[in-house]
Amino acid sequence: MCTRVFWNDNPIAKVTSRCMDWEVSDEPELWFYPRGLERSGGSQPDAATWRSAYSSVGLSMWNVGTSDGMNEKGLAAHALFLYDIEPPTIDGAPTITIALWVQYVLDHFATVAEVLEHLDDVQLIAPPIRGQYIGAHLALEDSSGDSAIIEPIDGKLVVHHGKEFTVMANSPDYDQQLANRARYAPFGGELPPPGDITSLDRFVRASYFRHYLPEPANINETVAGVFRITQNAAVPPGAPYDDGGVYPTWWHAASDVTNRMYYFWSTHSPSAIWVDLAALADGTELLALNPLGEALIGDVTGQLASAELAY
Repeated sequence: MCTRVFWNDNPIAKVTSRCMDWEVSDEPELWFYPRGLERSGGSQPDAATWRSAYSSVGLSMWNVGTSDGMNEKGLAAHALFLYDIEPPTIDGAPTITIALWVQYVLDHFATVAEVLEHLDDVQLIAPPIRGQYIGAHLALEDSSGDSAIIEPIDGKLVVHHGKEFTVMANSPDYDQQLANRARYAPFGGELPPPGDITSLDRFVRASYFRHYLPEPANINETVAGVFRITQNAAVPPGAPYDDGGVYPTWWHAASDVTNRMYYFWSTHSPSAIWVDLAALADGTELLALNPLGEALIGDVTGQLASAELAY
């Protein structure tokens, strides 16, 4: 159900990869959002409204919200599934649906620290999506190497903030993930890395291989390094969880927050594609592309086409 890895201590670039695991395809669309867009936090009466301060590129999920993306300032955000969320109640604050949390952050803020300074500006809600409950926690990173994990649990936004928080998976909550990881080498315990597809095992395995990444010689090796880790943590088609549910990996994305390059690789394609956000950043036109196109390969910056705002 998704794994995120941030490589922020190599000499080439600060790069993140995450994978998307779900029961069915999330039907991703690749978007470029210019500055100045009028946005809303949902269709509810008390929804927040705003005008985007920064341009961004990202992936939509069923065209109801942004699941992953990066803005022109080098702030990236990633929503991963989390069971049984309970956001805080913030009296008088306008609301945003959890499907729009990523886009709200990318539209407003330039750094992880700025996001954390404004956590009480809006209230998160989690209405059903396609008739299904979908909770999420948020991973953030920026071009300085800063990182944060934000979890809406027990009526609070629980934050883990610091450059050391480089891996995230799904449930249980982050404190339990860290406690479990401490049983394994080289994180305090003696157990070897596990090989199951559970969130706990994926968290440990991604941390383990992230710890041993060799220093890259160039940007290609840097991006490939984080891609290899989320591929290691990917769920093969048909592999069941303990409850019998099957949630395969549909795609991997990578955010180079140093150079403002955004990468996408479908697990149904042998080829990765990428978008140069630095080249698009000053554009004024809303653009989109179906990233699952069979003929797509390499730099697709020039292939994004005019589109209408879907959410």
